[in-house]
Amino acid sequence: MKKSMAAAVFLSALLLAGALSGCASQSEKTGSSAQSAAEGKKEGSASFRTVEEIRNSGVIRIGVFTDKAPFGYIDSKGENQGYDVFYARRIAEDLGVKAEFTSLDPASRVEYVSTGKIDITLANFTVTKERAEQVDFALPYMKVALGVVSPEDKEIKSVEELKGKTLIIAKGTTAETYFEKNHPEVKLQKYDAYADAYNALLDGRGDAFSTDNTEVIAWAKTNPGYVVGIETLGDYDTIAAAVAKGNTELLDFLNEEIRALGKENFFHKDYEETLKPVFGDDTDPDSIVVEGGEAVKN
Repeated sequence: MKKSMAAAVFLSALLLAGALSGCASQSEKTGSSAQSAAEGKKEGSASFRTVEEIRNSGVIRIGVFTDKAPFGYIDSKGENQGYDVFYARRIAEDLGVKAEFTSLDPASRVEYVSTGKIDITLANFTVTKERAEQVDFALPYMKVALGVVSPEDKEIKSVEELKGKTLIIAKGTTAETYFEKNHPEVKLQKYDAYADAYNALLDGRGDAFSTDNTEVIAWAKTNPGYVVGIETLGDYDTIAAAVAKGNTELLDFLNEEIRALGKENFFHKDYEETLKPVFGDDTDPDSIVVEGGEAVKN
C-alpha cells in the first residue's frame, strides 16, 4: 500500500514537472513572439501610426504654429486658424477623423513628428536637404523665400546694411541656416518662438527680423511703422507637410490628397479664405500658392 502511494506521488510529481516545463516552454515562445513583434514595431512603426491606426482612433494629431498669423494662430475664440490649419482640417475630413492640434515651436517640428507625438508636422515647414534626412516630406502646397522686416524709420534694404547690426531670428528656421552659412558677419539674436522674436523687434532689442517673406509681409501690413525692406532673399523654397521617416503609407495618402486637391484648386480657396484678408489685392496668389504639388519656379 505504501509502495503504491509512493509510486503515485512520484508519478504525479513527474506529470507536474512535465506540465510546468511545457508551460515554461510555451511562455518562452509567447514571450519570444511578443518580443519579436515589439522589435518589429520598433524597427517599423514604433515612432508613427499607420493610416488604419489613425482612422481607428478617430483622431489625427497635427502639429501647427499658434503664433504665426496668418498661417497658424489662435483666434479670439481660442480656435486654431490659418492657411496651414485650413489644409489640416481638410486632411482630417478626408480621413474621416477629427483634427487634434499641437502647438509647435520652429525647432520642435522634426522632433515631435519623429517621436510620434504627432502624426503630421504642418507648421509652415520649409523643405531642406538636412530636414529631409530626418523626416519624409509630402508634395509642396506653398513656396517662399526669405524676407527682412525693420522699423520704417531705420529701414534695412540690403544684407550689407545688416553688417554691425543685430538681426532677430527664430531658432530652427531657414533664416537661421541661411545667415549662419552665408553671412556670418551678421550678429544673430535667437528666440524659440515667433511671438518672442516679434516682441524683440517691437521692443527695439534688434535692428531687423528675418523669416519667410510671406510671413514678414503679412506682419508688416498689420503693424504700422514697420516695412519689409528686403522682400526676397536667397532661393525660393517649398513648404510641405512632413511625416516620420519611413511612414510610407501616410506619406502616400498625403501625396494623393495633394494631387486630388489640385484638381479642385483647393489651395487658392485656402488663400482666399485665410491669406487674402491680410495680403490684400496687391499680392499675386500664384507667388505663394502651389497646386497639385507642382511648384512653379519664380
